[in-house]
Amino acid sequence: MGLIYEDLTEQILAACMEVHNHLGCGLLEAVYAEALEHELRDRSIPYAREQEFPVVYKGLPLNKIYKVDFVCFDKIILELKATDKMLPVHTSQVLNYLKLSNLKLGFVINFGERSLRWERIANLY
Repeated sequence: MGLIYEDLTEQILAACMEVHNHLGCGLLEAVYAEALEHELRDRSIPYAREQEFPVVYKGLPLNKIYKVDFVCFDKIILELKATDKMLPVHTSQVLNYLKLSNLKLGFVINFGERSLRWERIANLY
């Protein structure tokens, strides 16, 4: 049995690799996000940028709304980073987004290292 959304994630990761290959590391996260948006559009990958998800506490919506960097194919969250290394807090951030959105899969994509790094995170809740 394969991974969930394996064919879709291959398309997304290929787009991320293309961005990293052209820009390298050392730029701001906003630069990578803008370039990735162009790449997703060029590859006809459907996406929403900075999609909002409300936080609900005991049935009450809170004022705080979280914005996810990208949601691709209405199924997969992408949280972009441009840091020298990925940290456990980045994984926790995506796990929280998955819970809030009730989506099944997310990625932390780090453009800040020499080689593109990513972590696949499944919503097990």
